[in-house]
Amino acid sequence: MVGDTPQLALGVDLGTSGVRVALMDPAGDLRHQAGCAYPGPFVQPRAWQQGLIQLCSAIPSPLRRQVAGLAVAGTSGTLLAMDAAGHPLGAALPYNAAQPQWASRCRQLAAPGHPAASANGTMARALELKHRYPHAHGLRHQAEWLTGWLLGQWRWGDLHNSLKLGWDPLRGGWSGAIGNQPWSGLLPSVVRPGAILGSLHPPVASKLGLPATVQVTAGTTDGNAAVLAVDPQPGDGVTVLGTTMALKQLCPEPLQGDGIYSHPIGNQWLVGGASNSGGGVLRQFFDDATVAALSRQLDSRRPTGLQYLPLPAPGERFPVDDPQLMPRLEPRPVSDALFLQGLLEGIAAIEARGWARLHALGAPVVRRVLTVGGGARNPTWRQLRQQALGCPIFNRPHASTACGAARLAREALMEIA
Repeated sequence: MVGDTPQLALGVDLGTSGVRVALMDPAGDLRHQAGCAYPGPFVQPRAWQQGLIQLCSAIPSPLRRQVAGLAVAGTSGTLLAMDAAGHPLGAALPYNAAQPQWASRCRQLAAPGHPAASANGTMARALELKHRYPHAHGLRHQAEWLTGWLLGQWRWGDLHNSLKLGWDPLRGGWSGAIGNQPWSGLLPSVVRPGAILGSLHPPVASKLGLPATVQVTAGTTDGNAAVLAVDPQPGDGVTVLGTTMALKQLCPEPLQGDGIYSHPIGNQWLVGGASNSGGGVLRQFFDDATVAALSRQLDSRRPTGLQYLPLPAPGERFPVDDPQLMPRLEPRPVSDALFLQGLLEGIAAIEARGWARLHALGAPVVRRVLTVGGGARNPTWRQLRQQALGCPIFNRPHASTACGAARLAREALMEIA
C-alpha cells in the first residue's frame, strides 16, 4: 500500500485468439478484467503490443494509476527471432507448428527424454528460425518478447517458457549440448517466473498509460498461469480448455516422457502435457453460439459410438507425441448435434488418456478436475468429460489465465513490500 491506495497487479494473457488483462488487489480480489481480439494475425508480435495498448487504455484512469506490478503469460512454445534492437524478424512460429525436419538434430542436442528432444518442442522451432534468419540476435518466446518490450531490453527468459527450448530445471542449465553450441548466445538468460526484472521502459509506460514505476516480473506459460488462477489442492487436476487442451497437476517429483513437461512450483512440480485437440477443432465446424445451442440438444447418457480423434490438423503432442498422427473425423452424421457430441466425446477421450498417462508415469491419482478456459462455460461438455474421466469435474470459467499472471505479479509485489 502507498498510503491508503492499494497497489494493483496487472496480469496479461496472450492467448491464441486475443489478449486479456486482469487487475488484482493485494487481497487477491479482481478489480478489472477485459479482453479483445488481436488487431492482426496471432503470429505477428505487433498485434500483441497493439492489443495490450488497446486494453490498457480502456482501464479506468484511477485504477491505471494504482498499477504497481505486471506479469505476462503467453502460449507455451510460440517462438520468434529478433534483431539486436529486439525487432521481430518476421512472424512467430506458433506452439503447434511441429518441425519434423529437425527431429534428429533435436535428439542430438537435448538429453534423452527432455521435451526439447521432440520435433514438437521449441528447440525444433528454434533451429528452423535460426535457419531462416542466420543473422538473428536472439530467440524469445511470446511472453518473453513482450516482457522485453515492456522493459526496453530483451535479455531475460523465464524458466517455464524455456523448458521446451531446452532448459533443465534440475541442473539449472541448458540440457545436453544445447548450451555449448556456437549459437547458444541466441538463448535468453533464464530466471524464475515472478522474478522482478525492472521498471517499465518510460516510452512504453506512456503508450500504455501506466506509471513508469511499475515493476515488470518474469512471466510464465498460459497453462501454468491458468493453474495459478485456480490454486489447486492435492488430488486436483487442472484442465485448460481453450483452443487447445492442457492437463496439469501438482506432483512431488518431476516426470519424464515424450510430450511431458515438469515445471518447478515452490517445492513441488507442475507436471502435464498439452494436446492439439480442443476448442479450435470445434471452431472448424461451428461458431461459439452454435456450439452452445447444439449442446443443449445433446443427451450425454447416450454415447454416439463415433470414436473420433478430433485434431485440427495432422500431428499431436500429448498424450502421444506424434507429429504425423492423423485426425479421425468421419463418418459425419446428418445431425449436427450428433456430430458435435461425437467431437466432444473424442476430446474427452483424449483427456482421459492424458490423465491415465500422467498416472502411469508416477503422478498421483486425480480425484477431481478443475476446468478453466472457454470450454469451462459448457455444462454439457462437463457432463461428457465427467463420464469419460470417472471423477467429479468443476468448471471455473472466471479463473482466467490473466488472473494467474496477475497473481504472479501480486506475489512479487508482496515479496518486496
